[in-house]
This record gives sequence, structure tokens and C-alpha cells, in this order.
Amino acid sequence: MRVGILGSGLMGGKLGTLFARAGHDVTFSYARSEQKLRRLAREAKANARAGTPREAAREADVLLLAVHWSRVDDVLRQAGDLSGKVIVTCSLPMNADDTRLTIAHTSSGAETLAKKVRGARVVAAFGTVPSEVLLDVFKARRSAKRPTLVYCGDDKGAKKVAAKLIRDVGFDPLDVGPLRIARYTEPFTLLIGRIAYEGSRGPALAYRFEWLGK
Repeated sequence: MRVGILGSGLMGGKLGTLFARAGHDVTFSYARSEQKLRRLAREAKANARAGTPREAAREADVLLLAVHWSRVDDVLRQAGDLSGKVIVTCSLPMNADDTRLTIAHTSSGAETLAKKVRGARVVAAFGTVPSEVLLDVFKARRSAKRPTLVYCGDDKGAKKVAAKLIRDVGFDPLDVGPLRIARYTEPFTLLIGRIAYEGSRGPALAYRFEWLGK
């Protein structure tokens, strides 16, 4: 697939690199400098290039939105018309100093994004794991027991696209329902963050759900 990265920071940069190494055609955009975008494209090796958000969005089959919540409106403005596009978002609706969710309980960042880009097809995915674990999961992607990654959305076709990207990175995708379920997955991300960054075992953390018994 042709994947546009809107936000090439820690999460977007690593996921874009892994998407490229999995065989997708990736355009990195929206970083602190053009030099960083070119470096990411170079290090991703095959199938990667640097571009603007508009260039990343123009021919993309799917877009990954991976910016701080405070930058969402700016990157969407630069990307232009996203009608019909699949947008996979891992952008958590955090306040400026990343101490609390600005949207919770009665809505979610993913639902708010869907209202901003009416006509696009939004799926919430990848936000529930730290960026530090992504390379290890990708290296072990042929393992019989993959870690789980939950995702949710309202469009079946968009969810199929997201599930493929999740598998290609090395996770076992778990569809947890419509986009409103992001009201639960986004707070779950804060729990994962607390364990990863405040615990004693480091941030390379993934999770796996298992059904026991019959």
C-alpha cells in the first residue's frame, strides 16, 4: 500500500520505517526539519521518501496520524482534502504538558478527529503501545505468539487496511468495535504509559490477551 505519515516523530518515524521494510510505499512528512524526513527515508531504505503533508496525503491509500494533539489542526490543514482517505490515528488527546486527557468519557480523540475530517474513514490503532517496543515486535513477527494490538473504527474497509498494517508490524490485531470504543482504549494507553515509563522494567512493553478454558 501507499502509506502517508502525518507526523514523523518517535511513533510515526518508527512505524513508517517498519511499514517500508514490510514492503509498503511510505512518504514521511511533518517533522522538525526536512533533514530529519530525509534521514528517516534513507534509513528506512526501500520504498520510502520525504515529502510535505499534502504530498503524503495526495496518493496515499492510508494515512498514519501521529502528532501531538496540539498539532492536529495544523497538520490536517497542510494535508488538504482527505475525503475518502483511510486515517489510522495514534494521536492521544493530551493537554500541552501531557498530564491528562483533554477529551474523555463522553467522547474520544478519535471521534473528535472523525468530526474534523468528515468524509475520511478513521481507525484508532497503534496508540496503545510505546514506540520503544516496535522494533522488537517487528523482529519477532514470525513468532507463534504475537503481542496483541487493539483497534476500533466504524468503516469495515478501513479496519481491514488497519489490521493489515498491524499484522505487518508484528502484532495480532484485535478488533474491539466501533470508533466510540476509543473512549476506553485512550485511557488504557495512559495505563500502558505508566507501566512503561514509571515502572522498573523499561518502556519496551507490549501486551497480549488470551482466552483460557474451552
